[in-house]
Amino acid sequence: MKFTVPEFRAWKNKKVTLLGMSGVGKTRLSATLRRHDWFHYSGDYRIGSRYLDEDILDLVKQEAMQVPFLRDLLRKDWISIRNNIQVDDLGPILSFVGKLGNPTLGGLSLSEFTRRQAMYRQAEIAAMYDVPTFVRKAREVYGYQHFVNDVGGSLCELEAPEVIDLLAEHTLILYVKVTTPDEEQALIHRAQSDPKPLYYRPDFLHTHLPLYLAEQGLEYTAEIDPNDFARWIFPRLFRARLPRYAAIAEPFGYTVTSHEVGAVRTEADFLALVESAIARQTPQ
Repeated sequence: MKFTVPEFRAWKNKKVTLLGMSGVGKTRLSATLRRHDWFHYSGDYRIGSRYLDEDILDLVKQEAMQVPFLRDLLRKDWISIRNNIQVDDLGPILSFVGKLGNPTLGGLSLSEFTRRQAMYRQAEIAAMYDVPTFVRKAREVYGYQHFVNDVGGSLCELEAPEVIDLLAEHTLILYVKVTTPDEEQALIHRAQSDPKPLYYRPDFLHTHLPLYLAEQGLEYTAEIDPNDFARWIFPRLFRARLPRYAAIAEPFGYTVTSHEVGAVRTEADFLALVESAIARQTPQ
């Protein structure tokens, strides 16, 4: 959705999609808005609690079955395992997506990693298609006036233009952009100090995997240290995503900086920030 400042100000039931890399402050901002009558829709939470829930549990059970004591308890239905994913703790999803590399170091084979990546992509698309339904539920069922869609950093990688069209039809898209070299390095440093599983667009992975193997003098993906590969690839992934975010924000939404988002403390701060973003893009 596109607005003038007066139109946005008069919009009774505001609906905003926050776009950007993980770590730029989208979830913190969503939590702030949640305290001010905004329904917080987390795309990753929906993925883990709905679309990958059974797959995550099957993975956990498969590992538990390798332990004789737990295997006996599970087969006799004496214990149960459940997914305890939370909006601010997406560990089960990350565990399922996994990292590429040596199985003895916790890595996945290329075929299994690729399979899970494809499953995550389909789950993220499905979660975004649920946004209009939850916009309605937020107001009619839960009684929230406004709606914020906190999407995963990989939204720009899906290569599903129909998803962007849907979000642009039902929400105002706000891209949180990292603008200074210091902010960029801080985000990269955080990701590298604690490397987490990520979604990679297939073309991106197929281009960079041979480069890493050649640089490290490795022949097979099974020789890869999963954490080392995650640290190596993240800066390249970060820079590859920037133009993809911009390609969404420029025609469909508005752009603010991570520094501006970091200064938001109240709903009034957020609304003023959106209005300034609209004003910057509105022809004078």
